This record gives sequence, C-alpha cells and structure tokens, in this order.
Amino acid sequence: MKKFKKILIANRGEIALRVIRSAKELGIKTVAVFSDADRLALHTKMADEAVYIGESPSKASYLDGNRIIKVAKDLNVDAIHPGYGFLSENASFSKSVTEAGIVFIGPSPSAIEIMGSKLAAKDAVKKYNIPLIPGTDKAISDVDKAMELAVEIGYPILIKASAGGGGKGMRIVEKSEDFKEQIERAMSEANSAFGDSSVFIEKYITSPKHIEFQIMGDQHGNIVHLFERECSIQRRHQKVIEEAPSAVLSPELREKMGKCAVDVARACNYYGAGTVEFILDQNHDFFFLEMNTRLQVEHPVTEMITNIDLVKEQINVAQGGNLSFTQEDLSIRGHAVEVRVYAEDPTNNFLPDIGQLATYERPQGIGVRVDDGFEEGMEIPIFYDPMIAKLITYGHDRQEAIQRMIRAIDEYNITGIKTTLEFCSFVLKHDEFVSGRFDTKFVERFFKPEYLNSDEATEEAKIASILVHQLLESDSGQNSQASEVGKTLKISNWKKRLN
Repeated sequence: MKKFKKILIANRGEIALRVIRSAKELGIKTVAVFSDADRLALHTKMADEAVYIGESPSKASYLDGNRIIKVAKDLNVDAIHPGYGFLSENASFSKSVTEAGIVFIGPSPSAIEIMGSKLAAKDAVKKYNIPLIPGTDKAISDVDKAMELAVEIGYPILIKASAGGGGKGMRIVEKSEDFKEQIERAMSEANSAFGDSSVFIEKYITSPKHIEFQIMGDQHGNIVHLFERECSIQRRHQKVIEEAPSAVLSPELREKMGKCAVDVARACNYYGAGTVEFILDQNHDFFFLEMNTRLQVEHPVTEMITNIDLVKEQINVAQGGNLSFTQEDLSIRGHAVEVRVYAEDPTNNFLPDIGQLATYERPQGIGVRVDDGFEEGMEIPIFYDPMIAKLITYGHDRQEAIQRMIRAIDEYNITGIKTTLEFCSFVLKHDEFVSGRFDTKFVERFFKPEYLNSDEATEEAKIASILVHQLLESDSGQNSQASEVGKTLKISNWKKRLN
C-alpha cells in the first residue's frame, strides 16, 4: 500500500480545515487552494502550501477542475480530497484526476455517475430488492404522458430533477390541474441549475422522516454501515439540525435499513465514504431516496457515536488499504447532535445575511465540538454557501446531548450578522423535537418568525402542536420508539404551559 506524502484539498472553509487536521495527524502534507474572497481564510494558513486559483465566483476558482489538477501536478501531489459540494460529485473531474496520475479521494467515476442520476440509481438497486417509492423509472420528456402517469401513481405527487439536489427542480403537486405548470417550471429550473432538464415523478409521502445511513467501503469489496443520522429538521429542503442515532428506529429496523444501505453501495461497486438516504413514513416503512457519493456535512455526529475519524478512513481506503474495522466492530456509543450555524435571518424567510463577524466567540466545555472556518473580524463571502460553522454536542444519551447543545448555543456569541442559532434553540426546546415525533414538515407546521422574539411560544403554537400531534397519531403505535425521557418531558411541559 502506497502512503500519501501530500494531498490537495479542492475546497474551502470548515471542510478544508477538517481534512487538513486529519492529514496532519497522519503525517501527510497539505495544499490549500483559494480564491480572491479567501485570500485570508483560515485554511490557507493551516495548510503547508496555499495556491491562488482564481476570482471569487466558484466557476472561476473552486469549480475550475483543470486549474486545480494543474496545481496538483505542479506541486507533485499524490491525491486530491474534494470535500463536499463543488467538484466532490463530479464524475468527469474524478476521471480527469485519475487520468492525470493523481488519486481521487472518493469513489470511482462510474459510481459517482450512476448515483448522480436518481433514475440510474433506482435502476441499479432493483436487483437487491431495495424498497422504492412508487413512481416513474425513466426520465420524462412528454408532459401529456407524464400527466397520465401522475394519475396512475395518485396525487399528491412529487416532481424531481433527475440530476438534482438541494431542492432545486423539485415541485409538490396536489391536484391534476396544477400539474402541467409545475412540471414545466421544474424542468426549466433543473436545466438552469444542472444543465439537464430531465425529471421524474413519484408518490409524495406527506409526513416523512429523512433518515440516512453512513457507509464506508474499500477497494477489496468490504462495505459496512456506520448507523443512521436523523436529518428531518430542514428549511427549503436543506438540513439544519442532524442527530445520531435516530430516536425512532428500533434495533430491528436499524439492522434492516443498514443492510439495504450496504446493498445500495454494492449495486455500484462503491468504495470510500458515502451516504444512503431513505424516507421513513408514519408506518415506519422506508424507501430509498438517493445516495450521496461523498462525505456529508453532518458526518461529525457519526464520528462522535462511533469514535471513528471518517476522513482518515477515506485516506486509508484511497491508498488501497482494507477497512480498519468490520461491521461487528461497530456499535453506537451515546448520542450526538449537530446544528448548522448559517449566516441567515430566520425571521426573514432564512435569507442570507452576509457581513462581518463583529464578535465571534465559540462555546467550550466537555462534549462540545465546533467545526468552522472563520475568526472574529472576518467577512462572510457572498459567493458561497452561508454556513459559518457546525456545532456538535455529544452526550451519554439523547437528553444530555440536547441539553448540552442548548447550553452551547447560549455560549456561542456571534454579532454583526444574523444567524440560525436562535432558531436551532427553538427547535431543540420544542416538544415535537424532544419527543422524536417531528418530520420534515417541522418548520412549516411549528415555526413562525415571531416565536423567536419571546421566551415561550405563543398560545397559537401550543395549540397547533397538540392538534398536529392528534392528527398524525395512528393506532399502530408509531411513536413507541421515542425515548421515555422525551415523553415525560413532553407531558410535564404541556401541563406547565396549559395550566
């Protein structure tokens, strides 16, 4: 097995710092790349070498694969780590890196290509009998034919861009008279965002949980899962709070979903770190959603409950090594929660609030981890994702992890810009979250901007929570897996608030 001496990180911000730290612990030198906006960024200071690659817009810098490969060759780099976003799931870039004689720290180009298309991914996993949401199995170009298929599937239906992500090219259609307008909009948006207007349609699951499984494979056919992450707290179809493990999965369901996640990876001969995403309905039936062929933003919660450095394992696998653990070696230890600290204004529809970090003081203490890329006085660039940091807490159980997160949020002092910290605190204290009942509709059902301006939610919010819970409650005992501690807190909280 050839050991890397130097790797280039084709990314910026907190993920670049994250990779640099693990590389340093392995004795590997690092190369950072940066744009105009990132000349003074922390990742350029922490790396052994830093190279300017272009102007601030990502197309002129972090998405310029040819420029990045040239830098890597000029500096005799052994491998390139793409982080997440940017070029991390670009099969063409991965192939070009390999053809240049450099190792791509990630899966094969073919695996990226297959799983990068939701339709190709569905086709690939069929032989493993992976549960799929009812819907079309090929791209749609004939709108009239699509309307007929929508009727067969049954409304409500979901239109999704085949090459999409992040909620782009996605439309929920409740009734047939809205279908034509919505599919045309979805196709147009998909073409603008991904250069591919193909879409497909599937049955819309009205109250789903978003559960994903971390998988890791090597180049010798070994694949394992490192348990699940609960990612249902979202705004604009993008995650804001994640935790591991989920409060609602039984050991039996966890084992079943984990096996499916491993089979999805086998379907494309996967190696490296990846994530298999599922939706879980009210009856605890699950369906394959997609696979992300990279390291996820929320990977730290998995690291906390498994005590495994996923970046080090990525590097090990890319060097040709065997996985350093087996499925039997893995177990869940405690509980972890992550909140994404965005430079956004929750009181103004979560719009970006770019500016200078006038004050920036991180929380500290046992069980608290901050992955960030900023310091006090730095500017949040307008050109990139507005995430400032990831705040992660760990506890021996879910209650402790949540309470530790609430404390850490209180200690996190950021001024000069609006952030999502207060919103995250609101969620963590809400009865729906504490009980584990929440789903991807939490923000829509339970959050209003004015709730952040008071210590207690308004009476309207209390009543809404009770009513929604009663509507969603079923005879199947769907909430039986929620923690007893959560139930006790919920009951006592309601008694206090409504008396």
